[in-house]
Amino acid sequence: MAKKISVGALISGGGTNLQAIIDACLNNSIDANILFTGSDNPGVKGLERAQKANIDTFVVDYSQIIRSCKKGIKETDLPKDFNLEEIQSKQQLVAGDASKEQIAFFLKSRAIAERKLLDIILAYDMDLLVLAGFMRVLTPYFIDRINTDPGMYKIMNIHPALLPSFPGTDGYGDTFGYGCKVGGCTVHFIDYGEDTGPIIGQKAFEIEDDDTLDDIKKKGLVKEWELYPHCIQKFADSF
Repeated sequence: MAKKISVGALISGGGTNLQAIIDACLNNSIDANILFTGSDNPGVKGLERAQKANIDTFVVDYSQIIRSCKKGIKETDLPKDFNLEEIQSKQQLVAGDASKEQIAFFLKSRAIAERKLLDIILAYDMDLLVLAGFMRVLTPYFIDRINTDPGMYKIMNIHPALLPSFPGTDGYGDTFGYGCKVGGCTVHFIDYGEDTGPIIGQKAFEIEDDDTLDDIKKKGLVKEWELYPHCIQKFADSF
C-alpha cells in the first residue's frame, strides 16, 4: 500500500466536498487521511460531518474577530511576525481603488484571524491543506507560512467554474449568466491571486437550453465530488 498523505481541511458551511473527501479516505480510494477540519463559522454542518468521522475540529470565528478589529487594532494585537509592507507588496486581492487605510485594515484583521488558524494547523504534521468551501480569502501572511518550500504548493482549492474563466465568488452564476453551454469546476493550488494558482484538474458538463441556475449547481456539485478526491490522489502520487 502507498504511503498515505496527511490532509487538513478548512470549510465555511455544509461540507459536501469535505464529505466526498472523507468518504474517499474511508474507502481507501485515495491515499490520504484527514487530520483536522477547521471552520470560520461555528455550528456549521461540515463540522458535524468531520466529528462523525472522528476528525479533530476547531473554529476560528472570523466575523467576531473582524467586529473586534473595527473597534481598533493595536500593534500588540498583530502577530509578532507580521510585516505590513511585505504583505502589501505581495497581495493581489484587494481592489485597486481601495484606500491605503482599507488595505491595511483588511490585511491586519485577516492576519489576526490567520495567526489563530496557523497556531492550530502548524501543530499538525500536515502534507496538504484543502479548502473545501472555505469562503475566506487567504492573504500572503498565511500562504507563506504553509508554502514554506519555494515552488512547492501545499494549499488546494476547488472553484465552481472552468478557470481561468469566471474567477471569484459566483462561478456557476457567472457561467449561467454568460449563457455558456459548458460548465465545470476546477481544482487548483492557491497563490497570491484570486483563483490564479496552477490548475490540477477540471471536470466539465453540458448545459442544456432549459437548465436553470439550480440545475447547473447540481450538475457542478456532482463533478466537484468526483474531482476533488481525484486531485488529492494526484498530489499523493507525486509526494
